[in-house]
Amino acid sequence: MTEAARTAIEWRAERDMSERTKAARLAAFPDEYAYGAQPPAPLVDAAKLPIFSAASLADNPIPARRRIVPNMIPDRTVSIIGGDGGGGKTTLMMQLASSTALGHPWLGYNPEPGRVVFASAEDDEEEIHRRLAAIATSLGACLGDLVDLHIVPLAGRNAVMGAPQGKMALIAPTAVWRGLVAIVQAVKPRLLVLDALADVFGGEENARAQARQFIGLLRGLAIEHDLAVILIAHPSLSGMASGSGTSGSTAWSNSVRSRLYLERILDEGGREIDADIRRLTVKKSNYGPVGLGLRLRWQAGAFILDGSPGGFDKLALNAKAERVFLDLLAAFMAQGRDVSDTPGHNYAPAEFAEHGAEGLSKDVLKSAMKRLLFGGRVRVDTFGPPSRRRKRLVIEPQKDATVELPTPFHRHCQRPSDDSQRPSLSPPLYPHGRW
Repeated sequence: MTEAARTAIEWRAERDMSERTKAARLAAFPDEYAYGAQPPAPLVDAAKLPIFSAASLADNPIPARRRIVPNMIPDRTVSIIGGDGGGGKTTLMMQLASSTALGHPWLGYNPEPGRVVFASAEDDEEEIHRRLAAIATSLGACLGDLVDLHIVPLAGRNAVMGAPQGKMALIAPTAVWRGLVAIVQAVKPRLLVLDALADVFGGEENARAQARQFIGLLRGLAIEHDLAVILIAHPSLSGMASGSGTSGSTAWSNSVRSRLYLERILDEGGREIDADIRRLTVKKSNYGPVGLGLRLRWQAGAFILDGSPGGFDKLALNAKAERVFLDLLAAFMAQGRDVSDTPGHNYAPAEFAEHGAEGLSKDVLKSAMKRLLFGGRVRVDTFGPPSRRRKRLVIEPQKDATVELPTPFHRHCQRPSDDSQRPSLSPPLYPHGRW
C-alpha cells in the first residue's frame, strides 16, 4: 500500500469518528449545536450538586479568614506536619493540643482556644502519660487541667480510617472513621490531630487520586463540624534529602491548605549541629506567608523557642567552629603539641587558623574556644614542676547525660481530693474520664 493510500484511509477513519462523535454529542446536548433546542433529559443516577449565584453573596458580610494558629494552621481545613522519625512531631503537636485546650501560648503564638481530640496510633497510654506530664509542666499546668484535651488511643489497634474499596479502589470511610466521627460529634472540638498518616490511611500513598480522596474526607469533616485537622506524616528519603519534607504523591501537599516541616539542623557536611535543636518551617500556606521558620530547642520533654527566627546561619557557623576547634585540639594533643588559651606563641586560635581550620578565622575560633570553655567541653590543665608551672588546653571527657522526666503530679499540682474541685465540662462527655 502506498503512502498516499494509507493517508487517505486514516483521513476517512478520522472523518467517520468525528461524525459519529458529533452525532452522539448532538443527541446528548442539542443546545450545543442548535439555538433554541430543548435541554437534555436528566441523566440517570446523577448526583444533585449544590449551586448558588455569586450575586447572592452581595448582601452578606465578608467572613474573616479563621486560623487555629496565625500564619500557620488555618481553620476548617486540613494541614500536614512532616518530619523525620523521632524528630519530635508528636510532642510538638501534643504541645499545640495542650495549649489549645488550656488557652496558653504555643511557640509565641496564641492558638484559638477550645477542645481538642488527639488520635494517637503510634504511642500507647503510658507514653502519652509521660509526654503530657512533661508538656503540662512546661506550660505551668498539671495534668488535671487538661480536661479539654481528649485522647483516642489507637496504638496496637486497627486505626485505618479510609481504605480503597470496589473495582475503582475509591477511598471509603471505615468503621474506625465512623467511630471518630461519633467522638467529634460528642466532644465538638476546635482541633483534631491524627497521628500518623501511615496508620490512618489504608490506601497507596503514591496514588494521587486516593491521596486527594482521603484529604477530601478529612476536609469534609472539618467543614461540617467547624474544626481544623492536622495530619502528622513521615517524609520520604527524597523528601528529607531535598528538605521539602514531602512523601508519596504530590497530591498530599497539593490537597492540604498548609504544610509544616520539623527538621534537625545539619551542617554542610550533613552532621547534626545540636541534638536538641529543631527548625519548624512553613513549607506551604494557601492563606498566609510561606517560609516562616522557628528555631526550637528541646528542654525537659518539650520544645521552646530558641533565639530569633533568622539565627540559623549563625547557629550553623558556631557549631562548625566548635567542631573544628575540638578536632584540631584532639589532633594537637595526640601529637604532644600543647596550645594555650592566652595569646602567645602557642595561642590555640592562631595555631588552628594556620592548620586546616576549614577556612575559619582566628576570631571565629577564639569565640568557639570561649564557648567550649564555658560549657565545660574544654578546660585549662596546669602541669609541670612547681618551679615552672605551665598551662595547656585539654578536652574534658563528657559524662553520659541522664534526663529525669517530671512526675505526673507535682507538689503544686496535687490531685483534688474532691471531684467537685476539678474543672469539668458541663454536662460530662463520658463518665470516669473514659468512653
